[in-house]
Amino acid sequence: MYRSHNNGELRLEHINQEVTLSGWVQKTRDKGFMVWVDIRDRYGITQLIFDEERTEKAVFEKAKSLGREFVIQVTGKVIERQSKNKNIPTGEIEILVSKLDILNKSEVPPFTIEDETDGGEELRMKYRYLDIRRNPVRENLIFRHKVSMEVRNYLSKEGFIDVETPYLIKSTPEGARDFVVPSRMNQGQFYALPQSPQTFKQLLMVGGMDKYFQIVKCFRDEDLRADRQPEFTQIDCEMAFVEQEDILNTFEGLTKHLLKEIKGIDVEKFPRMTYDYAIKTYGNDKPDIRFDMKFGELNEVAQHKDFNVFNSAELVLGIAVPNGNKFTRKEIDKLIDWIRRPQVGAKGMVYARCNEDGSYKSSVDKFYDQDDLAKWAEVTNAKKGDLVVVLSGDANKTRIQMSALRMELAEILGLRNPEKFAPLWVVDFPLLEWDEDTERFHAMHHPFTSPKPEDIELLKTEPAKVRANAYDMVLNGNEIGGGSIRIHDKATQEMMFDYLGFTKEEAQEQFGFLMNAFTYGAPPHGGLAFGLDRLVAILGGQETIRDFIAFPKNNSGRDVMIDAPSKIDNTQLKELSLKLDL
Repeated sequence: MYRSHNNGELRLEHINQEVTLSGWVQKTRDKGFMVWVDIRDRYGITQLIFDEERTEKAVFEKAKSLGREFVIQVTGKVIERQSKNKNIPTGEIEILVSKLDILNKSEVPPFTIEDETDGGEELRMKYRYLDIRRNPVRENLIFRHKVSMEVRNYLSKEGFIDVETPYLIKSTPEGARDFVVPSRMNQGQFYALPQSPQTFKQLLMVGGMDKYFQIVKCFRDEDLRADRQPEFTQIDCEMAFVEQEDILNTFEGLTKHLLKEIKGIDVEKFPRMTYDYAIKTYGNDKPDIRFDMKFGELNEVAQHKDFNVFNSAELVLGIAVPNGNKFTRKEIDKLIDWIRRPQVGAKGMVYARCNEDGSYKSSVDKFYDQDDLAKWAEVTNAKKGDLVVVLSGDANKTRIQMSALRMELAEILGLRNPEKFAPLWVVDFPLLEWDEDTERFHAMHHPFTSPKPEDIELLKTEPAKVRANAYDMVLNGNEIGGGSIRIHDKATQEMMFDYLGFTKEEAQEQFGFLMNAFTYGAPPHGGLAFGLDRLVAILGGQETIRDFIAFPKNNSGRDVMIDAPSKIDNTQLKELSLKLDL
């Protein structure tokens, strides 16, 4: 028996019991006549004590040889600790060791295995198995497990069935780039790794499964960010005989359950806003509504004077920064430099201070009087002590720039409290979006999304105005889930492929299996997929998903620990009929 107890469970009630513990050496303190050792496992830390008077000489000498991260097993008696440590659960006891076995020695770790480490991110990723020993990383993985189990339990109780779908599927050109896998048995042909189980879960509805879910790996060969990995995990769900309202209610219930069970937070009905409202009011389709700062369109109150910057703009946009009048000129100049960065791309920023005495002071006082500035304040809902900031230019670009500025200001003002949760639904997305490069429409979500029935006729005349039966769940400014009511009949699906530029032959070759299935009594159905990595990170108070993945890739999509991707030898290439010309 390697251990009778773990290193986090012994208390005063265990005094005088003989116990056996195993774990890693966290640290040692050698006073010459006495040695203390902290032994660590997943459950906690226990202090061991060795001394010249009470410990056998051979055991005492062995204790002096211990180094950090040695794996050891000890047997001894639980005694009361004289100098108690209230910072750890086992801080009132220690183990007087009678037997010590070194199960495995350790090299000196390349960084300290502490909550606050001296290891940089790339180094810790190279030695991820050591990084996992640190409390923050281990606790993140345990937290992820807890969220996953709550999801499984909730959906199972709601009648959902967990069904596995294939990982080796067919490549399709729509959406992001596929990861492809060459087939040895079918020379010159390739599988693709799934970007989602979309068509399979629809086929499960045709098969009568009614409610399906899967916590599943998905793969996209696309550019990476801090919140994106080439492989990621989805909570993938589908339901039959449902309308949009059924989907929203079901997964609103799941999210409420997670917030309650994981964070102890009760959330009432989730607010809903249309895509058009979100873009007009917040500049993006995943607004953070933990704080206000809604956009105010100032064209009518700012384009009547001789200020050509505004007069020549398609859109003049302002927001009220709460208590922003306290910003110094230096701080405002820093903001202007921030929005001029290439990542944001604004040319400049106009501002107006709302003074406590009711007067206004702006950076364009030469052109605008007090009455004008009062109207700016009215449109943006600015109060005394606030600061109105204004951007102008092309409408789409200006909204995107103001959205970025809004988030930066919220960060500066401490308005993005990670322990506050503000979920909402964004609905009525456009069905199609125009792609300038290909000069044709693409599906905003995917080609299986159903249009709003009342908008179908617009496909022939104004396709850009057709709304989709699609919805996203947003949490704290992050899209954590999205889905739609699906097309479930062959005729509508063929029509959709036609509007997306597929020939009949292309549609049949790539998706014929799905359209054929629709001819055998496909039920109305719809679903939603949550990004588990992102959901867990936000519930954990962070926005970077990498910290909640056991073995993540870096920003270049590489696993620096195992050095992947890597070359394969010529024998494998020959078996796969592949030749690399690099």
